[in-house]
Amino acid sequence: MIIGNGYLLTNDAEHPYIKDGAVRIKGDSVDQIGETADLRKKYPEDEFIDAEGRVIMPGMINAHTHIYSAYARGMSVSGPTTNFPEILENMWWALDRRLTMEDNTLSAYLTYIESIRNGVTTLFDHHASPHAAKGSLFALAEAAKNIGIRASFSLETSDRDGEAITDEEIEENVDFMKAVNTDDQDMIKGMFGMHASFTISDKTMEKIKKAMEGVNGGYHVHVAEGREDQYDSLKKYDCPVVDRLWGWGILGPDTLAIHAVNVNNRELDILKDTETKVVHNPMSNMGNAIGAPRVVGMLKRGIPVGLGTDAYTHDMFESMKVAKILQSHRLSDPTHGFGEALTMQFDYNPVIASYFFKRPIGMLKPGAAADLITLDYVPYTPFGANNWKGHLLFGAFGRMTNDVIINGKTVMRNREILTIDEEAVYARTRERAAIVWDGI
Repeated sequence: MIIGNGYLLTNDAEHPYIKDGAVRIKGDSVDQIGETADLRKKYPEDEFIDAEGRVIMPGMINAHTHIYSAYARGMSVSGPTTNFPEILENMWWALDRRLTMEDNTLSAYLTYIESIRNGVTTLFDHHASPHAAKGSLFALAEAAKNIGIRASFSLETSDRDGEAITDEEIEENVDFMKAVNTDDQDMIKGMFGMHASFTISDKTMEKIKKAMEGVNGGYHVHVAEGREDQYDSLKKYDCPVVDRLWGWGILGPDTLAIHAVNVNNRELDILKDTETKVVHNPMSNMGNAIGAPRVVGMLKRGIPVGLGTDAYTHDMFESMKVAKILQSHRLSDPTHGFGEALTMQFDYNPVIASYFFKRPIGMLKPGAAADLITLDYVPYTPFGANNWKGHLLFGAFGRMTNDVIINGKTVMRNREILTIDEEAVYARTRERAAIVWDGI
């Protein structure tokens, strides 16, 4: 397959841009990039997808989201939500406790549909369904296989629903990781999901570490999202959150530390020294009023910081825009934020995805995963190798996505998702969401 006749953005520093570019796909990988005319002449028998002057670029990567929150759109909450603990207790935990296995599957499809329509081809999910924990990650993975998206899954482990459920969550994480973290496929991967320090006791930490002995994979955990996480750790364990996780051996290059909003300089040094990867979620942080992380300082320290959405949106272009604005606002300095937002999305998100999926992802070069999208973005100012990132940050939106190819297979063509019946999913989720909402 060749997809060409567009502005080709590769996100590869060696060959970043071709004005009338094309990508040749062979199997599940990028085979070659070049001028459209050259590749078509060289491979006249290949199927040709005409981008019709659109932008051709790697699929977007979302380094942190929550499938379980899909039903929350339009949901009313009866309990107070005046601070972060109340938001968790009365909204998110009230929702995830009501989810059945069918709801897990439907929520997964909703998330994948929204992601694909916004140009996301790889996502890292942090799931929660305490009363439908066993088999939940396998259900999410099956839905991902059906629609054709690349994804990493983990299940929130916490003490908040009792020891029996905690044990089920630990078992589900480990069973799933053992099943999918293999060398024979790179579409589905698993991590061990941990909610946050303040919902995980030392007893549960010990269980987690024992269960993870000899298991291939890392941890996906919220870190100091709200100040309450720090207060809890200091009160109960006489140390900050990052120190506690470090002491338990949770941190390292295989770990995603989500948020890291309320951390001190020593904690940042620990994250750096352990090569732990951080994921920033700007819209969620602002929506929950928990503060703004020191992204500029993290990047200066050399901490790899990726970009997620926390399911606040599924549009990574939106997340980039807000990431830029938030850091400019936090520092009262408009020169900060722009480069950092681009670094998170186009440098470190590919680093994160490529690390966990064991192949180049988030770039278009020979041997990379054939994950690419086309955008209905028409530049009306000069556009090229030196400024394409600025164009995308300020001018592109996820809903401009026209075509999506993942792992060499066309998943969406001319804005039509080809692999599932969207309307059937929507019809059933409207029924189930109304039932789940009752009593929240």
